[in-house]
This record gives sequence, structure tokens and C-alpha cells, in this order.
Amino acid sequence: MATKQTEPVTIISLRKLRLETPETQPKESKTFTVEDAVETIGFGRFHIALFLIMGSTGVVEAMEIMLIAVVSPVIRCEWQLENWQVALVTTMVFFGYMIFSILFGLLADRYGRWKILLISFLWGAYFSLLTSFSPSYVWFVFLRTMVGCGVSGHAQGLIIKTEFLPTKYRGYMLPLSQVFWLAGSLLIISLASVVIPTIGWRWLIRIASIPGIILILAFKFIPESARFSVSTGNTQAALATLQRIARINRSVMPEGKLVEPILEKRGRFADLLGAKYLRTTLQIWVIWVGISFAYYGVILASAELLERDLVCGSRSGSESESESGVAVTLPDTEENHSPCHCHVFAPSDYRTMIISTVGEIALNPFNILGINFLGRRLSLSITMGCTALFFLLLNICTSSSGLTGFLFMLRALVAANFNTIYIYTAEVYPTMIRALGMGTGGSLCRIGAMVAPFTSQVLMSASFLGALCLFSSVCVVCAISAFTLPIETKGRALQVSDAEIS
Repeated sequence: MATKQTEPVTIISLRKLRLETPETQPKESKTFTVEDAVETIGFGRFHIALFLIMGSTGVVEAMEIMLIAVVSPVIRCEWQLENWQVALVTTMVFFGYMIFSILFGLLADRYGRWKILLISFLWGAYFSLLTSFSPSYVWFVFLRTMVGCGVSGHAQGLIIKTEFLPTKYRGYMLPLSQVFWLAGSLLIISLASVVIPTIGWRWLIRIASIPGIILILAFKFIPESARFSVSTGNTQAALATLQRIARINRSVMPEGKLVEPILEKRGRFADLLGAKYLRTTLQIWVIWVGISFAYYGVILASAELLERDLVCGSRSGSESESESGVAVTLPDTEENHSPCHCHVFAPSDYRTMIISTVGEIALNPFNILGINFLGRRLSLSITMGCTALFFLLLNICTSSSGLTGFLFMLRALVAANFNTIYIYTAEVYPTMIRALGMGTGGSLCRIGAMVAPFTSQVLMSASFLGALCLFSSVCVVCAISAFTLPIETKGRALQVSDAEIS
């Protein structure tokens, strides 16, 4: 009898154990971060649309910047400008760019990348159109400065691309954005060769504003960065964005709940100069200034070499070359003594500019390989060192085809430099200060762009070799700075806060 009474007790206790065991499992809920979601969703149709739309911001920016180079000879003649006045136009454009890069970077880290990008495009398109109605040189300089302010916000397009791309694709997709800058440069040069001789430079500016206006309409297809949304506590918006991307890509979301720390302090300038980033920030600033100085120096020097024929040394205003290559003296007329050096580009000059501009994509395959296999730092130091070398080679007295070849290689190298520093800057800083880091770098690099016109358009006229040595020396300093950067970002996930950096 005793045995029969104990059996039910044992059975009941076993049942209790079986019932209690499942109750402990729901307590362990799964979570994931935006980084996990981006990596799980992977690359797909959304990213192709993102690449095309955000990449096209480079087309608009290139057209607005390169516009100065192709219009300079015309306004020099129309308003009888001297060298320093022509250089001042470019300098003031980049002055506006420099001031507003920091402002837009701060605003983007606080209010969103997408909003600032839209505002900058509306601003740029408006003042670009107004420029075509400039009644005088002073108005032209002021309105182009306002255009520079607007163009400075275009960098937010790169940040949006960076924050949506999976880690292994960033090193491949971001350098390909150079294709859009190339397309914009070629488009404005080709348009200039047709429009300026027929209906004038004012219509060139109006036509050049059209791509920016069209692109504004396409922005609605791209959402706000999920990394930014979740960093401000708007987890629902970030989750909705990620789910939308997963549907477009026909992929799946990670299981669990989206969890990310809310960043209470965002976009603080002091964080860039904190103990963790001080050395990195200072070296990045040096590189940004040097790369911009070299890049815009090459562009403006190309135009100056073609416009004023400075190859093989500066010639006096009364000397020229005959077709046989022998220097001949021109008649001593008032036009030859004109300080404005009035000379509009010939069709051959436009062809030379187009060929050298194509060079900007020539090294892209090697640049991509270098970035992904050698790393960002070593790749940048190599291309900067080669840039310094080719600046010196430009001093060799050569034929027109030789000059074109040197300019081709220089444009390829300076474009590769820009590719790498854009990627590195976007990757090295955490989400909380990424837009500010990009904005500050983009702002300070305009110091180099502001100095470049006076080096290419003023100093080069006085001392051709001196200008080339200055460009080369700056590139050497940048190569050393790039090689000694303290952080390598190759293969590293994007950081959310500086607490993740050891």
C-alpha cells in the first residue's frame, strides 16, 4: 500500500519539472544592433539605388566646381580681370565651402543627414541660377561664394551611403563614386565647348543647374540613415527603415529586438580633439588640406597651362611660338600689353582637358585593390608620394601630348587620394561625430583649395618651378602623415560611440 501512495507524488513532481522548464526560456530575448541588421540584410537592390542617387551628388558638385575652371578665361576677358581677381573667384567659393562644411556637419549630427543634404541642394541650385544674372564681377564673386556654401552639404550623401553599406562592400563601392565626379567634370567641359562659343557662359551656368534640380526630386526614395535615427532614440524609425531595405533586397531581418545606446551628446567639436582622436584628427586635417591643395591645383594649373601657354617656362606677353616651334615676336600692340591675358579656350584645349579629366578614373581599379588589400593608410601614402613625383615631372619641357600624359596621371593620382581620405574619415569616427568629422575635414581642406588658385594662377606665372616644388613638398608631408595614422579602418565595423574604440 505504501508503494502505491508514493508513485503519484513522483509523477506529479516530474510533471511540475516539465511544466516549469519552458517558463525560463522567454526571459532570454534576442537583440540586434543596426550594424547586425546591415550585415544580415546584405547588399542588394536598395544599395544599387542608393549608389546611383547619392553618387549623383558628385555629378552636381563636380559641375559646380569645374565650372570655375572653364568660365575663368571668359570672365577674365569680359570684365578685364587681372590674375589675382580670377584667383579670388575660386578662393571665395571655397571660403564659403569651408565655413558651411562645419555648420552643416554640426546640424547633420543633430537633425539628420537627409535634411541637411536636401537643404544644401536647394541652396546651391538657387544661387547657381542667380549667378547667371550677375551684372558685375563683384556680384559674380558673391553669388559663387553662396554656391560654395550650398555645395559643402553634399558630403552628407557620402555619409548616408557609408552608413547603409555592409562592411565588406564599403572599400569597393565608395571608390566607384569617383565615376560620378568624372561624369560631372566631363559633362561641364563638353557643355562649355559647345555653349560658351555659341550662347555664352551665362547659359552654361543655367544649364549646369538642371541636374541638381532633378536630383532633388529623387531624394524622396532614400530614407534617413538608420544609424542616425537609432542614435537619437528613434528606434521605430530606424527599424522601419531597415525592414524596408530588407523587403527591397528580398532579404531577412535579424531575429529579436533592435537595441542601440542612445547618444545623449552628439556632434561635439571637443570630441574630435579628445584624447582618443586628437592625433588622428590632426593628421587627417593635414592630409585633407594637402590633398585639396594638390587636387584643385592640378585642375587650375591645367587651365592655366592651356590658356597662357606656360609649358617650358613662362613667356613674355610679346612672344609666341610658330607652328614650327620657334618663338616669334608679335606686333607691339595695345592688346598684347593687356594685363588680362585674354585668351579663350580653343577646341584643342577642351580636348586636352577632357583627356586629362578621364584620368580621374584610370587608377580606380588599382585604388580599390590598394584600399582593400594594403589598407587605407598605406594605399594613401603611396598615391600621395607618386603625386609629389609627377608634380616635379611636369617641369620637363615636353610636347603637347607629353603634357597631356602628365596631366592625365596627376588627375588619376589626386582623385585616388580623395577617394581614400573620404573613406578613411567616414570610417574612423563613430556615429556620434561622423558627420562633424567629415564636415570639419571637408571644411579645412578648403584652405588648400583657397590657396591653390594663387599658386596655380599667380605664383606659377612668376615661377613655374617654384609652384611645382610647393605642390610636391605638400604631397610629401601628406604621404608621411598618412603612413603614420594611428588607426587602420580596413575591415572594421562602423563604430557607434567612442566607447567602442580601445
